[in-house]
Amino acid sequence: MPANISYEKVSFNLPSDIKSEVIKLKETMHVSLNTIYKTAIAEYVQRQEVKRWEDAAKLASQDKEYQKLCNELSETEEDFYEY
Repeated sequence: MPANISYEKVSFNLPSDIKSEVIKLKETMHVSLNTIYKTAIAEYVQRQEVKRWEDAAKLASQDKEYQKLCNELSETEEDFYEY
């Protein structure tokens, strides 16, 4: 990892059954608990970001004024890119 990333120590409570499963993963994968926790949290944050974008796109697709504007802009001779 890049050296310029700062870290902060955090603590949280985890149900015992989940902790047992994580320990099994740690032993199987030969990685630290810290690595598993960081990976799990990073993947969760990424999934939530994708969900926010999907929710926003869904709202935009249902917005009649937005759709009208997109149609008007797409009929111009200027370059217009929809995402």
